[in-house]
Order: sequence, then C-alpha cells, then structure tokens
Amino acid sequence: MHTAQVLCFTLLSETSPQALPLGAACVLSALKNSPLTAKKARFSLDFLSLEDDFFTSCKSDEQKAEKLALRMEKLFPNCKIFCLSVYVWNRSILDLTVKLLKKRLSSSVFIAGGPEATANPHSFFDYDYTVSGEGEKTMPLLVESILLGKEICTIRGVYKNKNESKSQNDIPLKEGNFRELYGEGFSIPPKIDSNRAETADLSTLSSPYLDGTLDIKKFGGALWELARGCPFKCSYCYESKGENCVRYYNLERLYAELDFFKKQNISQVFVLDPTYNADKKRALQLLREIKKRTHNIFFHFEGRAEFLDKDIAVALASFPCSMQFGLQSAHKEVLKNVHRSFDKARFVKNISLLNRSGAIFGFDLIYGLPGDSFAGFKESIDFAISLRPNNLELFCLSVLPGTKLFEEAFSLGLVWHAKPPYTVVSTKTFSENDLKMSEQLSKAVSVFYTLGKAVPWFLSVLHLTGKTASAFFESFADFAGEKLSYIIEDTCENFDVIEKMQIDFVQKMLSKKKNQNTLDIALDLIRLNGALGRCTAYNVESTVSLHYHPDDLMSGYAEDILTFAQIAGRQKCKAHVFMTKNGADWKTL
Repeated sequence: MHTAQVLCFTLLSETSPQALPLGAACVLSALKNSPLTAKKARFSLDFLSLEDDFFTSCKSDEQKAEKLALRMEKLFPNCKIFCLSVYVWNRSILDLTVKLLKKRLSSSVFIAGGPEATANPHSFFDYDYTVSGEGEKTMPLLVESILLGKEICTIRGVYKNKNESKSQNDIPLKEGNFRELYGEGFSIPPKIDSNRAETADLSTLSSPYLDGTLDIKKFGGALWELARGCPFKCSYCYESKGENCVRYYNLERLYAELDFFKKQNISQVFVLDPTYNADKKRALQLLREIKKRTHNIFFHFEGRAEFLDKDIAVALASFPCSMQFGLQSAHKEVLKNVHRSFDKARFVKNISLLNRSGAIFGFDLIYGLPGDSFAGFKESIDFAISLRPNNLELFCLSVLPGTKLFEEAFSLGLVWHAKPPYTVVSTKTFSENDLKMSEQLSKAVSVFYTLGKAVPWFLSVLHLTGKTASAFFESFADFAGEKLSYIIEDTCENFDVIEKMQIDFVQKMLSKKKNQNTLDIALDLIRLNGALGRCTAYNVESTVSLHYHPDDLMSGYAEDILTFAQIAGRQKCKAHVFMTKNGADWKTL
C-alpha cells in the first residue's frame, strides 16, 4: 500500500456545472495515468464551493481560510503533496489557507497551479512550487521528483519559491506604486515571466470523465473541453497567451464523452472552446453528433459572430442549446484599444441569421474598457438589446496579470485593484463614479432583462415608453434600488419576485401615457410570457388572468402594441400554461 498521498484541491466559485473542478481533475487524471507517478502515491480530488453552507458563518477571507485550513488538516493530516488550482475568485482564500497549513503541516509540499499561477508565478510566496501553464505533462515530473527526493531545477514551467511572505494591500494600482507592491524585479510597463510548462499532445491525455476521476452527478452537468488556445489576441484575456495555435481534442474521445454524458443523464453541458464555430466543418460535424447522441441535454457554446453562417444558425436551432458571443463593446475604436476587431454591419447581418432560425443566443459586454465612457457603455447596451439577445452578461474590466492589457495598462491610463479580481478603478475616460453607475446599470439589465426572461416582449414594451434601452434600465435601477443586489446574490433566483418588479415598474412607466388598452396588453405579455418561461425552465404549471386572448398575444401582431390595441378585441380570460413533449403550451379556461 502506498504511504504517500497527493491531493488535488480547488475552491469553486459556485455550486453549478459551470464551476465544476475540471482543471484539478485533469491534473489528477494525468497523475493517476502517468507511468512516472501512477504507482508511487495515493491520489485524491477534493473541492468546496464558496456557496457551501461550510462557509456560512464566515464573514471574511481570513475566517474562511482558518476554517478551510482546519478542515484540510483534519481530513488530510499525512498528505505529502497539496496541488491547488488557483483562480481569480479563490486566490485570496487559498493564499491565506496555505500560509496557515505551512505552519501546521510542516512536512507537506504545496504547489500552486491554474490561471493565477500561470499569469504571475513569482507572486506565490507561501507555496513551495508554482507551475505556470498546463499541468498534465509537468505535474507528473514535479510530483515524481518530490516523492523521490530529486533535485528540481530543469522542469519547464516550474518555479521554486523562496517562501518569503509579503503583505500586499488591495489598493488601486498605478504607475507610482507598482514597484512598492510587486518589487523591483518587475519592469514598467510590467511584463510577466513567460516560461511556461511544455504543452501535451491532447490525443495522449486521459479523460477525467471516462476514467472516473469526476463524478458529474454531483453537479447535474459538465464542462466539456473541446480545444485549447484561441486564434485571437484580445489583450484583456490570457486564453491564447503563449499559444501560437488552437489545439483540438480528437473526435473519438469527444464522442465517447458525449455518450458518457447521455448515460449519466445530466441536464446541461458548458462547452469550453471560446471560438467554437471558427472551424465550420468541425463545428457542424459535432453539432450533428450532439443532436444524434444526446437528448434533453442543453449545451452552452461560445462563438464568434464573424464566423456565423446560415448552416451554423440552422444547426444551433435544431436541438436544445445556446451560443454566447463576446461583443464587449459596440465601438470599433474602443475594441481596437484591446486588440479586437469589429465589423458592426457584418455583426448585425450574422446575428440576424440566428433570429431567423430561432436559435438561442446572448452577448457579453465589458464596462471600463480603455477609451470607453459611461455614455459609450450605454450605447453598447442599446445596440446589443436591439438585436434581441436572450441574455446580456455585463462585466467590469479586469486587468489580469499575464495579459497584454496588464503590460499596456499604464500607457492606457488604467488604475486597478492590486488583488483579485483586479477590476478597474478608473480610466482616462471612465471615472470611478461612472464605473459605479455602470455596475448598478449592469445589475438592472441582469435582473430585468436576463433573469426576468424579458426578450420576447421587451422591445415591444420599450417602444411604448419612448426611451432608449439604457435609459429604461437606468430608471429601473432607481426604482429597484438595493433590491437589485439582493436578487443577484440570491443563488436561488426568484422569478416571481422579478416578474412582480417588472409589472410594477412597467405599470408606473406606462400609467403616464393614460392608455389603458396598451398598458393591459403590455402586462398581459409579461404575465403570459412569464408563465411560459417558468414552465420551460422549471416545469411549473400556472394559470394567468388576461385581458386579451393568448393566441392573439402570442401572434406576431402583438409585437407592435399600438397597432395591436387598435385591431385586437379585448377578451378577458384565464390561460393555463403546462408542459407538453413539444414544450410549454396553454389552453384557455
């Protein structure tokens, strides 16, 4: 029996399939299957979520770290090697945890890996080693060397740390205080060491799903990695930093994983490939196999609008799935500052293919980009909403160590937080107050539009108000106040609460118009679509009282509420909404 124990651990951001510990599982799978380490130790995977009840009583990162350290000390008192996957959301807590464990488990070795370690390997002062880059090829070499007591000096991507703890305050980073925080070894503009681990041939890697490393039934879904790398060089992202090409997993493995997902009866799969549709032939082939091999599993893709065409749009509409597009900004000159191209006319044309096919899609927007402003951000929201996305995800810009943006940040006039998540504090054109207003506006969009599933009726109601989308959401932010934060932080999203807020706000906005018919139509659309949305998402039956017949409300005529009010006859009725094998349906009572 092996006496040495090796643990792969990570702290998840949330309890969901999207936060599944795939990185740690991939490393563990490689260690279990490598001839260098397979017979030299016992290997374990462990993880917690920041949403777990375990952390309920903790009010600070220090308290969370203390509790986590006690747990790990109790469960793994004789663990020889702790391998930790470090991300933006868990960096602070894991750093504090390791500092405590180093004192309590003095004979243990602590290794940091993951995106944070790759981005800035020199900043992990309390760990024994840092691995920069992919871990599947490097970690077996490192772990074997530690277990056998070998000297470690020539393994690519491995940094031996000096264990010199430094205190780093979370103050806004700017050129004047950078050396004070990061040390004299960093240049201005700051460039992070690029000595990365050697990448493996993806065809040689074992699947953590197929070899039993990951139990996806615990998550109800999976992260499905199709490729590594990205053909684009957006400066705020380190997806392709150090990579010269996109590497793909072989189709044989992917088909086997699809069959496994089906057998496990999971509900959704998040696809890890930031440019899924870049290779059209491969994208279509996989879409056909997904449709053929899986049923009732919802797939979430990421893609680029410039690669869309009719074939892809039709294929995406043929089975349960959605595709998310990183729009980021509607302004070409702003995107140029982060090395990203944008052809607005082509973007509009290609997205229209999705609307015509009936495919589900969404956009990402970033506020705080260099050269952008609060007014520009609102224009981006207006542009995005005009294209009828099913969701709109909005984020504050983060200046991630290891990215091109990090190197160019001072010349662009950015000020940002020294600690994760490294969000921007201000720019030359985006004041600190503007960023706070953008954050509140983003919450309003998320609650009213995305969580409120408003896409089927939003533009119709918006037209009645005479406002732009961003002005509408600003007014809603004022109306909702602190409730926005409570709803977003509540992981058990309460659709009924959001719908009531939508109705109350629209009623307030349209009551000034003094047209009872248009108000009744707008509220009928919200209630009926809300019932259909609940039924589709949660399989919840309900009955709604309406002023107009549901068949009329769900016809194309209702998209123009003013015209509909003139031609449609009022007909008070109740509609019972229920689920069928073909989706949500209704019948009048």
